[in-house]
Amino acid sequence: MRKAVVALGGNALSPPDAVDTIANQFKQTRQSLDTIISLLNRGIIPVITHGNGPQVGNAALRTESLDSVPYLPLGINVADTEGGMGYMIEQSLINRLREEQIDRQVVTLISQVLVREDDPSILNPSKYIGAKLSESDAQQKVEKFGWTVKQIGEDKWRRVVPSPEPVDIINAEVVKQLMDLGHIVIAVGGGGVPAFIDSDGNLEGLDAVIDKDKASALLGTQIGAESLYIFTNVERVALNYGQPNAQELSLVTLAEMQEHMAHGHFPPGDMGPKIEASIQFLENGGKEVIITSVECIKRDPSGHGGTVIRHQFDKKL
Repeated sequence: MRKAVVALGGNALSPPDAVDTIANQFKQTRQSLDTIISLLNRGIIPVITHGNGPQVGNAALRTESLDSVPYLPLGINVADTEGGMGYMIEQSLINRLREEQIDRQVVTLISQVLVREDDPSILNPSKYIGAKLSESDAQQKVEKFGWTVKQIGEDKWRRVVPSPEPVDIINAEVVKQLMDLGHIVIAVGGGGVPAFIDSDGNLEGLDAVIDKDKASALLGTQIGAESLYIFTNVERVALNYGQPNAQELSLVTLAEMQEHMAHGHFPPGDMGPKIEASIQFLENGGKEVIITSVECIKRDPSGHGGTVIRHQFDKKL
């Protein structure tokens, strides 16, 4: 039984051109499940991961703006959204499996992800989260909650948090066992809940966010997945993106992608983490990465309409 990791991006869960209500999120999620059904029909068991950018920002805002509501640490907000969004995907998929007459169980796991306490990003947080703030509002948050904020424009500030590298998906073995039984697992939502090991050897939460594509790649390695699907808002990765000389990439070897990365083609705040995750997955035993949009997969379930990265390609491709 082959395994794949399917990393759903923001556009797969939140409508890009509509109000981001729960009803619209359910609708968008249901429309994004074709690829899961396609994989199952091809004899592949997927583990589903997902982002939570807008959702975790909204969750944090609820406790930050109301004095009557107790303040919640960022790790709790990540766990809350991981559970809530997992429920949304799980229910939508259960209904779709019933329609397709596919007999599979679906389960959502809240995943803690181990990071290093001395990760460089902890001393130099740079991941923007939440809404833009005026200087006075930002200073209030610093004094009240101990935030780190950075200026992003004239009188515009945003909170920044660490984004440490994932070291271990703590419940990866449970994910693997469930998949070996044929169950579909939803895990490492939003990159998972960051945790480190304290001086007593206990797990302790951390106010940080983990890149969901890097966490997905690590999970894929730990469960022995052959393929990693990364869904984003473009059909293909491009060199010189947004420029007149932009060049879309179709079939790319790992060595070629490593060279493109070394030449600085993929910015850290954009496609960079997805390419880093892809390289890590392939370097650690994965066979194939597909980066594309949900709409592209609907047209071509093979994924060849997107960017396909492998160690090498057969001539028939």
